[in-house]
Amino acid sequence: MDLYQAMKVFVAAVEGGSLTAAGEQCGISTTMAGNHLRALEQRLGVSLLRRTTRRQHLTEFGAAYYQRCLDILGLVSDADRMAEQAQAAPHGTLRITAPPTFGAECLMPMLADYLAAHPSVKADVVLTDRVVDLIAEGFDVAIRLGTLETSSLVARPLADYGLTLCAAPAYLQRRGTPASPQELAAHDCLAFAYPTGTEWRWTEKHWRMRGAQGEVSVEVGGRVTVNSAPGLRRAALSGLGIAMLPNALVGEDLRRGTLVPLLAGYRLPTRPMHLLYPQDRYKLPKLRSFVAFAVRAFGTENAAT
Repeated sequence: MDLYQAMKVFVAAVEGGSLTAAGEQCGISTTMAGNHLRALEQRLGVSLLRRTTRRQHLTEFGAAYYQRCLDILGLVSDADRMAEQAQAAPHGTLRITAPPTFGAECLMPMLADYLAAHPSVKADVVLTDRVVDLIAEGFDVAIRLGTLETSSLVARPLADYGLTLCAAPAYLQRRGTPASPQELAAHDCLAFAYPTGTEWRWTEKHWRMRGAQGEVSVEVGGRVTVNSAPGLRRAALSGLGIAMLPNALVGEDLRRGTLVPLLAGYRLPTRPMHLLYPQDRYKLPKLRSFVAFAVRAFGTENAAT
């Protein structure tokens, strides 16, 4: 016997005045409504209703049981509404992993807007270049740079991660401003030290860019190699040389003029960027809302990166 359904039939029979009314309210036949009521009385071992051909009356126990059923069904209804609200409103801790530079310069400032819009969500953010196993390490979502490996994760494309060729005014005054990619070979070029085996390791010795005549590759050299984008930015700001730096990191420097963009007629390579998350976690409101937020903020129609 479905006790919850039997209670609903009993309450409907009392309030509707008949088993026919109870069946209509519960979406079952009159016969099935009668079966539920009889099963409930058998389970309790007492009569709940006295029925005649014209009328029905609650027994003394039935009257007390009716009130208790109202309480129980009300609690169940409240619990259902609470569950619906929990499914509708983002809440809980959202675990995010992102690359250090993009995470610090782009994600963290925008995260303030997301958290303001969803006050019941907490953010646990890990900024790392390591390829995190979202499922094994309990993350909800990742922002990842570069070519993706095949996996079961959902991948939403974001705007490509762009670079800017730039140098400090002091360096350019001392060494001159290159007018073509080929002139970079005579300059101090600051290299980013990518880990061995990564797809961008080539940038330490060769810089590629595309202009009106197609792609150009220039062999470069310099006295400084740094394994940190913020460190590379500080080296460029100090006048140590020319650097390829993420747009996300140098936007304010370019606006202030503390770094000067170079070779504007050439486009540097970009890296694809994706939002990754497990498909089975997308039902969580906190993840759905963050995915929508991130796609709006950093999607392919934006130039934030």
